[in-house]
Amino acid sequence: MGGGGTLISIYPEDLTFLFELDKPCYCNLKVVNNSEHHVAFKVKTTSPRKYFVRPNANIVQPWDSCTITITLQAQKDYPQDMQCKDKFLIQSTRVAASTDMDEIPPDTFNKEVDKVIEEIKLKVVYTVPSGSSDDSGITSLGSRSFKSLSDDFTMLKNASIEEIQTIQRLKDERDNMLQQNQQMQRELVMIRRRRSRKSDTGFSLTFAAFVGLIGLLVGLLMSLIFSSPQPAA
Repeated sequence: MGGGGTLISIYPEDLTFLFELDKPCYCNLKVVNNSEHHVAFKVKTTSPRKYFVRPNANIVQPWDSCTITITLQAQKDYPQDMQCKDKFLIQSTRVAASTDMDEIPPDTFNKEVDKVIEEIKLKVVYTVPSGSSDDSGITSLGSRSFKSLSDDFTMLKNASIEEIQTIQRLKDERDNMLQQNQQMQRELVMIRRRRSRKSDTGFSLTFAAFVGLIGLLVGLLMSLIFSSPQPAA
């Protein structure tokens, strides 16, 4: 079945996604032009960061059709009860045959007195692959992240004063150990830097002494050469 109006029809009338965790899901829509006019359409959604729509706007020639691919981005958790409140809206209106589909004017879908804008609303439906867990299992997985916080709060609420004090003491000891570890790492870095500086200084002094010794030997050799007596003519 499909939904639609005078200008266009949409098939199917619901967006059905085969939902899988950590995987993108796809759904195709077919837009059919029911008129003898050129019709422009635009896709809107209540969750634009969650879905990727291509094309999100286009022009369909008379009695022609166009396919829209909608991608649901990979999700980390199952929705509660596998219910989705996201909605899609497809607006359509007549345009001139000379309108460029790559540069549809931004005011094309503005509601004006002499312009007819048709709107088709679509809901989103999630299904699961065959052979997967039943709905109750999926519901428990989807709500696990939400229940964890409430379970922790309930545990602390029902704990005795001694248990709370013990938990706080363990947290303090953990924080102290982390601080000591960080302090030891800083001291180790300082020791390495000091050793590096000492080794650099020792190398510089040794090199300077070596160069000085060579200079002394060269000077002594030159003095011996120039001080030797010249042979008689």
